[in-house]
Amino acid sequence: MASSAALPPGRSLAAGLMPVAAALLLTLLLFSLAVALAGFRPIEVWLLIFEGGFGDSFAWQNTLQRAAPLILTGLAVALPAQAGRVVIGAEGALVLGGLAAAAVGHGLASAGQGAALVWPAMAVAGALAGAVWIGLVGWLREAREVNETIASLLMAFIALALFNQMVETVLRDPASLNKPSTHPLPDELLLPPLPGLEVHWGLGLGLGLALLAWLVIRFTPLGLALRVAGGNPRAALGVGLPVAGLTIGACAVGGACAGLAGAVEVAAIHGAANASLIAGYGYTGILIAFAARFSPAGVVPVALLVGGIAASGSLLQRRLGLPDAAVTVLLGFAFVALIACESLRGRSFSWKGRARHG
Repeated sequence: MASSAALPPGRSLAAGLMPVAAALLLTLLLFSLAVALAGFRPIEVWLLIFEGGFGDSFAWQNTLQRAAPLILTGLAVALPAQAGRVVIGAEGALVLGGLAAAAVGHGLASAGQGAALVWPAMAVAGALAGAVWIGLVGWLREAREVNETIASLLMAFIALALFNQMVETVLRDPASLNKPSTHPLPDELLLPPLPGLEVHWGLGLGLGLALLAWLVIRFTPLGLALRVAGGNPRAALGVGLPVAGLTIGACAVGGACAGLAGAVEVAAIHGAANASLIAGYGYTGILIAFAARFSPAGVVPVALLVGGIAASGSLLQRRLGLPDAAVTVLLGFAFVALIACESLRGRSFSWKGRARHG
């Protein structure tokens, strides 16, 4: 059977999008059935989902706000996948990035530093914390042959435990009684929204990083080396490529994206690191990366779609009395459908599997 690379561009694109289209159709059917069994009209529910996520300017603002961290956590999964590694621990990198950013931000603010220093320092601290955490996953894979999927998931749980421990002890603000939290940033140091929007700068950073990652992977020697290393490590070693370095580097850059998402959430939304930072963005990023077929550019529209679905939850609750968790059920159906459709075609989510099955 001819590989997708040998097909004409149009047919190759269609073959690549077929599992996603089938998964969307299956999700539509499953969620409609679940809604009907609960006593609601599926068409009314779908119309409200569209209205809540994309129906007007307010809905779009809410969608973009929710999509901002999802683009970054989607990249945290998509970038290691370029090296053939399925890393699903972005939630841990996000919370540690937010914790590091909160600690650095408070320290600099206490020293009288202004926004020109505080914001870049928080971004660097968050990105560095995420890069170290997920980079360690890549190192464990290359140096000790520890499965990166299992390692990243376990390290996410460790990161959450470490986050809670630090927030409730060493870094806790004594004034935070009912909800343990780090010391808050002064109001004047909170990150302002993008000009003309009510969306924080995480959206701009996510869009910029997604575009940059796509350009690097698509058009540079580094991107070619990364794709070769992910598709056929033996061939890559045979031509002298540093496979271990490429793999660890891809994991570290992915972790940096997730850590940056945590830093921006602290600087723009919460003002401090607390339990509100544990919102499941890292786990949702797995679905986004899978649906985008690990394309950095594809992460953006999928994150917007998922953000719109999430934004519609409150409208479903107000209009129909559906629980807000209904949108979580919808996203769960989508994730299961994606896996099922890929598995039925005998394809793998990894670049290595995709090279093997064409």
